Amino acid sequence: MFPRQPVIDDSRVVKDLNGLTPAEFLTALEKNFEIEEKGKEIYKPNALHNFALYLDGKWYSLTAKPGTYDDNDPIDVLDVTISSNLILDEILGIKDLRSDRRIDFVGGIRGLGELSRRVDSGEMKVALALYPVSMKQLMDIADTGNIMPPKTTWFEPKLRLRSVWVWKTEEGMYPNSLFTTNCMELYR
Repeated sequence: MFPRQPVIDDSRVVKDLNGLTPAEFLTALEKNFEIEEKGKEIYKPNALHNFALYLDGKWYSLTAKPGTYDDNDPIDVLDVTISSNLILDEILGIKDLRSDRRIDFVGGIRGLGELSRRVDSGEMKVALALYPVSMKQLMDIADTGNIMPPKTTWFEPKLRLRSVWVWKTEEGMYPNSLFTTNCMELYR
């Protein structure tokens, strides 16, 4: 067990804008996000519901507008859900993150420079960086019996063995179903 296992963001890169021009794409984003151009310097999301977007050689800060997510729903409040519903699905037409060939995922350990590199190379058209999921969000999802949406988190170092994770918090120690694998398989 790694008691201080960091949760790292898992970013997305997309091959096209679903037929939109960059200007049309930014206009479509204005419906659900406050947009601020940040320029050519890498911009890192600085809070929940804040995203970094890289498009046409520029970074943008996107902040989800109030009312575009439900603070009382542990899945709906996740940045991965917000970006999947309001950007990837609604604007870019990506319905299935696991099978759509227009999207790829970049583990946070590779850095935001990897996002701009892939877009600047012409391989991808746009990149989206998410603020990392908090430990509280992970616990809220586990406590309600839910599971994380696909490609929500990135953990380093990667574990080579299956394990049961127990989180130690101020309130005590809790086994976490999100990270519990079928350990019985190890003993068959």
